[in-house]
Amino acid sequence: IGARTSESQVHRELASGLSMPVGFKNATDGNVQVALDGIRSSAHPHHFLSVSKQGVAAIVATRGNEDCHVILRGGASGPNYSAEQVAEVVENLQAAGLAGRVMIDCSHANSGKDHKVQAKVADEVAEQVAGGSDRVSGLMLESFLLDGNQNAEGVERENLAHGQSITDACMSWERSLPILDELVRAVRQRRNQKG
Repeated sequence: IGARTSESQVHRELASGLSMPVGFKNATDGNVQVALDGIRSSAHPHHFLSVSKQGVAAIVATRGNEDCHVILRGGASGPNYSAEQVAEVVENLQAAGLAGRVMIDCSHANSGKDHKVQAKVADEVAEQVAGGSDRVSGLMLESFLLDGNQNAEGVERENLAHGQSITDACMSWERSLPILDELVRAVRQRRNQKG
């Protein structure tokens, strides 16, 4: 659930009915409480008006989704992936009776919206993991076949570069592979430390 919709009751209700993990991003101003509230709300059953598979109005009853997590994406005040910031969020999660793990979005405000900075963010998070931290459960990378992005507006499909984003700028697959290798090394190092 994106930074602009983590506060949306509709999105929280929908997440409560999904049988899969759902991440709630912190708000664009950096407020993480919005994501925590989203997780707590989605863990409970809800009833809401929707459309059935037959296309008619119906009341949907959900069971609640206990597999939700916080995604730290940075905010107006800057990045929020440092070990100290992660520890603070995990402490707040645990105080609320929630699982003490977060996912880090290496893009958006954590990278200053520069797709090339994602590698630096991932390296710093990998250091936390290699150091034994189990507070980070995953990372998000904006990655595609080719580096950067392209404007698709008014461009014929056959004139677009295959494998290059038409939305946010992404790292190329070539840039992404070393990051994945580094994360594998970090996880192995953490596992070796924990025995």
